Amino acid sequence: MDRLIYTAMTGANAATQLTSVLSNNLANASTNGFRAEMTAYRSVPLEGSGASTRVFALETTTGYKNSAGPAQRTNNTMDAMTQGNSWFSVQGLDGTEAYTRNGAMQISSTGTLVNTAGLPILSDGGAPIDVPPNAELSIGNDGTISAKTAGQPPNTLGRLKLVTPTADDPLRRGADGLFRAASGNPLNADATAKLQTGALEGSNVNSVEAMVGLIQAARQFENNMKLLTSAESNDKAASQLLNVQG
Repeated sequence: MDRLIYTAMTGANAATQLTSVLSNNLANASTNGFRAEMTAYRSVPLEGSGASTRVFALETTTGYKNSAGPAQRTNNTMDAMTQGNSWFSVQGLDGTEAYTRNGAMQISSTGTLVNTAGLPILSDGGAPIDVPPNAELSIGNDGTISAKTAGQPPNTLGRLKLVTPTADDPLRRGADGLFRAASGNPLNADATAKLQTGALEGSNVNSVEAMVGLIQAARQFENNMKLLTSAESNDKAASQLLNVQG
């Protein structure tokens, strides 16, 4: 009896975790540069004396969908979209270097180039980019940042740090939604990386697919709860039979 309870209970828990992941994906269907999380089920034997025949059903995040999101033309000179598998470098709230595909930029009140989350965008030297007051920025296809003030020739402020992860050091999503190298070390700048200016990359979440996944997860949860109810009914029936025979 307890085998059925273990299977149903862990199955319901896995379905709940899957619902959380799919809900997060759906909530970010319009977030620039968002990468959809991918999930899978796996079975884990329960350790302990007399429990070797018990197996937990667990939901696990296997990574993220790495296909590019759709290009969204904005004609804003402060917007840029990376080409291929290159990423923008930003400074996370913890002070470490992190990576994102969101190329919507703006100038903070302190004159620093930041993204829409307020995180400093890094140059190829690994430092934030300071913008002169009242300067008009332009971004080159190679990531070069130029500033022009009234009556002055354009001045190059630096080049955006664009990185391209490799199979030997892939990116991992952090709890803050940013990506970092699996090795824990900052990636080297990719001098060959290119940008498309005046455009942003949309989320690669398929809303219809996420909705269907949520419906399936809800049904899985419901079925597992029915199994728990059946296990309880069977246990009551067995107890009544034993009482009658006693």
